Amino acid sequence: MLDKSTSAATDVLFRPLSIGKLELKNRIVMAPMTRNMAPEGVPGQANADYYRRRAENSVGLIITEGTVVDRPGSRNEPHIPLLHGEAALAGWKTVVEDVHGVGGKIAPQIWHTGAARGMSKWQSDDVVESPSGLFAPEKFRGKAMTEEDIADTIAAFARAAAESKALGFDTIELHGAHGYLIDSFFWEGSNQREDKWGGASLPERARFAVELVKAVRAAVGADFPIILRISQWKQQDYAVRLALTPDEMEAWVAPLAEAGVDVFHGSQRRFWEPEFPEIDGEKGLNFAGWLKKLTGKSTISVGSVGLEGDFFGAFKGQGAGAAELGDLLRRMEADEFDLIAIGRALITDPAWAAKVERGALDELKGYDGSDLFKLV
Repeated sequence: MLDKSTSAATDVLFRPLSIGKLELKNRIVMAPMTRNMAPEGVPGQANADYYRRRAENSVGLIITEGTVVDRPGSRNEPHIPLLHGEAALAGWKTVVEDVHGVGGKIAPQIWHTGAARGMSKWQSDDVVESPSGLFAPEKFRGKAMTEEDIADTIAAFARAAAESKALGFDTIELHGAHGYLIDSFFWEGSNQREDKWGGASLPERARFAVELVKAVRAAVGADFPIILRISQWKQQDYAVRLALTPDEMEAWVAPLAEAGVDVFHGSQRRFWEPEFPEIDGEKGLNFAGWLKKLTGKSTISVGSVGLEGDFFGAFKGQGAGAAELGDLLRRMEADEFDLIAIGRALITDPAWAAKVERGALDELKGYDGSDLFKLV
């Protein structure tokens, strides 16, 4: 459990932050987590209440679960919310208004799942699209995208971003991590194209993401913040690393920053693990820390905050409890990254941030895996 002696130092989590015109009251972000509870893709009042409860309990920025663009096969479960169509957009309007009504800030996470399967394998293979028709090396699924498919997909992301701004969202996050569509262009294991959307190097394979970010920037204007979530690991292979050195990472992310990314969300399984320990040691910068150092952009870190168990154990219902905050506070005091995303701890305990803010660390609820299947 959390040591009460850390409570006096938690003020670093509650310092305001400005990113362009986005004014956040603190550094705590609700991480995007798939809930698959929007009937037929349309968010209802239950979804609005779920996000509102976190906003009224001191979460500085809510990033919604993944919302899909207007492309066939863009979602891999039936009740993942859409970000297109009159009914879904009306539902999101209610979510935004309810969160704003309690003083919160909210962003949709915009995605396309590509060749990734859902837990239920609901999605038919005949609508699945990805760079090369691959889920992973030598694991074929769906079709390779044509030039027309790529252009339409980029346009669909831009439309979703423009709709988000029109609905009143405060910022947006593009999901470029975890083996979904954007990330599958980054990874040589799933991008074996020989045209301009592929290539032997990571910067070449990043062209799809760069062009997508440019299109989104044009759609939302110059002063609307864009967050991009990226990761080294994939759900297809947790050991994958796209960039093996800081130079390789800079070559990957610098063009994305230039294209219009304001904030990088560096996803890793455990926030305390250094990205390049061979360079700066076992207490060295994590993924988000290196992204900030290399781009000069604001960054969000994430990974098992508020858990005693690890990434895998938590999904088996293990690791209930709260993890020591000491290392997190040290890193934030050192300005290693700007924001910290809380995931599973907030699924079980909507008041997690408010409890930390008032020093009531002994009241924190441990993560309960059964809460994945309901909107607490």
